[in-house]
Amino acid sequence: MSDRRFSILSNLLSGVFGILVGFVVAYFMYETISPRQTARMPAEQAAAQAAGAGAATPPGGQAAPGADERRAAVAQTESFLAANPDNPQAWLQLAQLSYDLEDWGRAVEAYRRYLELAPADPNVLSELGVSLRGVGRTEEAIAAFDLAQEMAPQHWQSRYNEALVLAFDMGRFEDAEAVIEELRELQPDNPDVERLAAAVERGRDAT
Repeated sequence: MSDRRFSILSNLLSGVFGILVGFVVAYFMYETISPRQTARMPAEQAAAQAAGAGAATPPGGQAAPGADERRAAVAQTESFLAANPDNPQAWLQLAQLSYDLEDWGRAVEAYRRYLELAPADPNVLSELGVSLRGVGRTEEAIAAFDLAQEMAPQHWQSRYNEALVLAFDMGRFEDAEAVIEELRELQPDNPDVERLAAAVERGRDAT
């Protein structure tokens, strides 16, 4: 075989190997993301945080179940993104991993990058809002929740999150109660909504 033919064959095999490696990494990243609903912070936890009794666990603090695996997946995802910076699904995976680790700053950055590359999604906007709350940017969090509701008027999770931020982070209890009434119409049998309503009422009475 001539050197030229060998070089062509070598380049072809290298290209195929690179594609396979990329596929394996992408598959690994997908498999590390367990099925998850749009996250909602329990009302009791939000009230405790507002009172200074239970701040969110920062990165490097007490590890949640599977935290080591999530951090390993973060490293894999960031390595993949270094070579594929315009891959929206990878940014979303990084955002959700960071969210689960309560690494709010990285989550905000990754969610925003995803939204630059892909059509907006109400679930993503709601999770972005929770992440913005995590870094203290409550007005931006409310804007993200409102945009989610504009896109999907039945999106109750963003209303839940909005009521939580209005009450426990901003002290706007009347506004929160108005949102809760909308929640009751959308989710009349949801116990989470009633727990949130009770927590908001207790918070209002304590002020």
